[in-house]
Amino acid sequence: MLSSQTRLRLQDIASRIAEHEEVSLEEMTFIQKHADHNTSAAEILRKARRKAMLGKNSEGSLDHFLADMDIGYEDPSDHLVGPQDPEDLLNWFRRKPTYDWRQRD
Repeated sequence: MLSSQTRLRLQDIASRIAEHEEVSLEEMTFIQKHADHNTSAAEILRKARRKAMLGKNSEGSLDHFLADMDIGYEDPSDHLVGPQDPEDLLNWFRRKPTYDWRQRD
């Protein structure tokens, strides 16, 4: 569970990430540390990164809807596009996530 002070700091950092404003290394370390161990913090960071990637032009789009619902992965460079080799698909689904969801909260 996040304290009110921590949540406010996370939201401040996330809003600057979303607006492409300057964020220090210390602040990025702080928000990532909390995101690795708390689902609420992870959601705040994911939404900020999505907003930064989509920009303001996406209002009313399907991407904007998915971002508001916190569905899918925020990095479109990780998406599979077009015909895929079955071996590549198998390797993509077998890859290990960057975090272990069982260790959160």
